[in-house]
Order: sequence, then C-alpha cells, then structure tokens
Amino acid sequence: MDMFCYQCQEAKGNEGCTTVGACGKKPNVANRQDLLIRQLKGLAFVAERVRKADSLDEDTAVFIAENLFTTLSNVNFDPDDIETRIEAAVERRETLRTTLESTSGPVDDSDWPEAATWTTTEADSIQQTATNVGVLETEDEDVRSLRELLTYALKGIAAYADHAYALGEKRDEVFAFVQRGLAATLDDEMDVDDLTALVHEAGEVGVEVMELLDRGNTSTYGHPEPTAVDVGVRNRPGILVSGHDLRDLEELLEQTDGEGVDVYTHGEMLPAHSYPELKEYDHFVGNYGNAWWEQHKEFEAFNGPVLLTTNCLVPPKDSYLERVYTTGVVRYPDVDHVSDRENGAPKDFSPLIEHATKLESPEELESGTISGGFARNTVLDHADAIIDGIENGDIRGFVVMAGCDGRHSERKYYTEMAKQLPDDVIILTAGCAKYRYNKLDLGDIGGIPRVLDAGQCNDSYSLLRVAQALQDALDLKDVNDLPIAYDIAWYEQKAVTVLLALLSQDVEGIRLGPTLPAFLSENVAELLVEEFDIKPIGSVEDDTEALLSEIDRGREAVFGEQTAVGD
Repeated sequence: MDMFCYQCQEAKGNEGCTTVGACGKKPNVANRQDLLIRQLKGLAFVAERVRKADSLDEDTAVFIAENLFTTLSNVNFDPDDIETRIEAAVERRETLRTTLESTSGPVDDSDWPEAATWTTTEADSIQQTATNVGVLETEDEDVRSLRELLTYALKGIAAYADHAYALGEKRDEVFAFVQRGLAATLDDEMDVDDLTALVHEAGEVGVEVMELLDRGNTSTYGHPEPTAVDVGVRNRPGILVSGHDLRDLEELLEQTDGEGVDVYTHGEMLPAHSYPELKEYDHFVGNYGNAWWEQHKEFEAFNGPVLLTTNCLVPPKDSYLERVYTTGVVRYPDVDHVSDRENGAPKDFSPLIEHATKLESPEELESGTISGGFARNTVLDHADAIIDGIENGDIRGFVVMAGCDGRHSERKYYTEMAKQLPDDVIILTAGCAKYRYNKLDLGDIGGIPRVLDAGQCNDSYSLLRVAQALQDALDLKDVNDLPIAYDIAWYEQKAVTVLLALLSQDVEGIRLGPTLPAFLSENVAELLVEEFDIKPIGSVEDDTEALLSEIDRGREAVFGEQTAVGD
C-alpha cells in the first residue's frame, strides 16, 4: 500500500484508500498527515505531564487543536506545509520537555512512546518515517477502531474549538480533553473498556464545544433569523466564500464594502445569511451553488475569486486554480494563501478584492430563494404553535436529516426520503446534507416550513436544544419518547463528533448512512448497535415506514395510543 486512510465515508470499497484518497490526497500528503497526527499525540503526551505538574499551556493547546484541524478531510493538500507543522510540533514538544524538567527534575523517557521522543531535522527522515506510521500500527482491530473513533471525534472537537477561539470563546476543559484523548491513544495499557469510556466522554465534550461555538457565533453576529436567501446572481464582480469560518467572512465583507464587489456563499457558508449582523451588508447578495462536492463545475462558472476558509476543498482544476485562495488551516500547492491575523488586526483580503475587480460577474446557475435561519431561538419562539400542531395532529412529528453531503449516488436516498415523507412531517436539518432537499417545494404546516434548517453542521447543537425543550414542555422523562426520528448522513470527522454528541444525550435509534464507517470494527459496530440501536439506512420505502412508526410511538408516549396518527 502507498497509503492507508479510512477516515471519511467515501473510503474506497468502504475499507480504505490505499493508492490515492477519495478526497484527492496523494500518498505524500496522506503519509505526512499520519506523521503529523502521531507527533501531535506525542506533543499531547508531554503537554499532559506539564499540565499535571503546573497548568494548561493555552498556546500549546491551541496549537494542537489547529494542527489537528488541518488533518481533517479536504483541508490541507500541501506536503511542504505539513512538514513544517511536523517540525513545529517536535520543536514545541522539546520545549515543553525542558519546562517539565525545570519543574520536576530529569525525565526518564525509556518507557515513553516513540511519538514523544522521535525527532529529526532531515526532510528525508520525515518522508521515510511518514511511510511507516499511521492507522495500521495498532494491530488489535478493536483497539485500533476505538483509537481511530476517538481521534476522529477529537478532530471534530478541535475544529469547533478553533472556530470558537477565533471569536474569543474558549474553555480550558475542552482543550485539555483534546490533549488527554490524543495522549490516551498512545497508551497500550488502555483496553477496549477504557477507550470506550473516552469515546463516550468525547460525545459530552462535543456538546460543550458546539455550545461554545454557538455562543461565539450568536454573541458576535446575533441569533439567526428566518431568511430567504437568493440563489441567483447580480451583474457585478463577485467573491465566493466556502467553508465554515464566519469571522473570515465578516472581515471580507467589511473590506469589500463600497468596492463594487459582491460576496456570495457556497456550501456550508449558506447559513451566514441568517445572522443579523452579517445581513446588514448590502453587497452580501446570496448563495451560489450547492454542497462542497459540486465545486468543480460551480467554481468554474463563478468566474471570480473563491476563498476556502476551512475544510471542503476539492483539488482545483487548472482552469480556475489561479482564482482560488486559501486561509486558516487550508492549504493547496501553488494556491495563494491569505495569512493569519497578527496582533489582533484583520486578515488582509485586498489581493482577492483587487483580483475580483478584474474578472467577469458570475454565470447564473439558477434563480429563486431557499430558506434558512431556523436555529434554536427561532424554533423555540414558535414552540407553542409547534406543540399545538403536534397535539391537534397537524404536525405528526419530525425527522432529523442533518449531517454531510457527498458524491455517492446512494445519497439520492435523502432526496427521495424528503419527497416520500408525508406532508405532516417536518424535517429538521443542519450541515450540507440539506442540499439534497432544501430546494424542493415541500410546503409548510400552518406557516411553519417543512424543512427547518438550523445552519452548519455544528448547529446540530440547536437541534439538540430544540429536542430537549420539547421534552421539557411535554413533560417527558426520556428524549426518545418524543415524536422525533433520526436519519443522518455523514462524510467526515466533524460528523463523528456530532454523532457522539447525540449519543451522549441518550438519543437512540439513529439511522446512519449512506454506509456505516469503515473504521468501525465488527465488535465496535455491534457495541454501538447494542447500546444505542444505531442502524444502517435501508431502502427509502422500508425506512419511511420505520421512521413513521418511531414517530407514532413517540406520539403514543406523549398523548396515549388513541391519538397516534396513521393507525
């Protein structure tokens, strides 16, 4: 094998990519990412000892989170940048070791894992070592599965923590867990039970970090409002922003104000249009295109510069490569990169803006509007109407169809499911999975749209809070007694964090698709099935019947058997 990676849903054959990643990663990138992850684990190992002897080193904690973020799917494709990060991790680890020795005396590292002692300054050594490390170093299949499940959950937590930190929100306990979890994956004394406990804890921390990011977003930009977002174009030059980072978008909007350049969103940036503070910009005009995987044809047609702020980059085509810009953790060879903020000053987007003024306006792909802005505040403002609708039978119940979109043709399942669900069922969504059905005309129930879009993948936190508020309002002891069923799509590691967050809140009976993760061993998959009743998606017809049955059981739990719908 030239490489081995099975962290995303599109892993080849649902087993693993061995020659080139489904995401476009080449072996020289994949192997270096494996080595970077290992060195972040080694850094976390030493940082944990410093933390126990003294306190959390915030600078190191942020460094670990940011660099772990860069190893998510579709983020960093630049082997030279990854090598720089490996060297920085080793250098920081050695500095921490010196700190540890200054407070605790000489350190005996004879029983330390290699990740905590390996060092090199030779590029050839990095390349050679990188080809010999990675997932398959752990021989026990179940331990390997749990270590990877934990690592991927930590990647999602790190990504959300990094976003929150950019908005001034942090929680030491979240950063400390990322360190502790990474260090634990090096500990051969930790068995299946120990690792399972850490995976459970990762779900709890996932809720905390999504709450943290929610607070950062809403305290900075206001609570999302119901918004009709234009999907057409104007006859002016434009800049297209993809990814997830709202602060990057805000700074770009400020710098393009009055410059004769419009700003559009793509993919997971669509929910930005619902934040009051961002809606104030007249040149923030609409959303262009669909989910991340369609960007080849959409970036081609846009004609203007494209800014990638986080994950979701597909290796660009030569025809528009010179119009692509990256920032933050995103890197691609021969693509211009917007540098990080220095001393609190905004990023400098002037090269994009100047570039945009020299290019044509976007080609129109479609027209009309799509709705968004149904995060927890908006939905709970309508809680009385929703509860009345449930009680009188106008609203039979809800299906949560949140998560990720992707290229596999099996994902048409979610479009067909949205069409198949009866008119009295509301779809709750967040993440780019919504592009499978958010442009369908599914109508409303008493003025409440049948697709309630809470926002980005991290806004699954809003869906949790809505469910818990309904549970309280209906005086239910168990969240699973609500008339809510779960039919979730996944693609990358933030979705793993969201899934574990749902499980940590005792949500059961989740359907997961289009495939179960390749990194789940048979025994670990059975554990999740037995404990949480997780199941793979099936046919649209069978799953529709099962989802409605689950909703009706919830209605029976709330109102009694005689009020169930459809019996």
